[in-house]
Amino acid sequence: MKSLAQLKQEILADGIIDSNEVAELEAAIFADGTVDTEEAEFLFDLNNAVSGKANHASWETLFIKAISSYLLEDENSAGEIDADEAQWLYNKIKGDGQIDTIERNLLVELRKKSGNFPSLLAGLLN
Repeated sequence: MKSLAQLKQEILADGIIDSNEVAELEAAIFADGTVDTEEAEFLFDLNNAVSGKANHASWETLFIKAISSYLLEDENSAGEIDADEAQWLYNKIKGDGQIDTIERNLLVELRKKSGNFPSLLAGLLN
């Protein structure tokens, strides 16, 4: 299996994420059954690099699934977004100065799935 760095290099070579790359990303990220901070950061870096490009639709599905898993399936606050997670997500979304469609859809999905939805994040949807 390719490393995240190898996958990133291949994806950024043409600047878009195709269906085969999504499958490779999903296998790499969920290889151990959980999404860790490094993998979540990696996904945001990739999304920022390919935002607005003609990516395969499955990229959005994977991004939302993986980030939701990272935030909602952790040991500290399962099913909820705690204050640290809210701040992390806020910083990741605001970090590139724009909220793209995938990030907005992530927030909408988290609002539906989470037992709470911090006001810090809710403000990003306005």
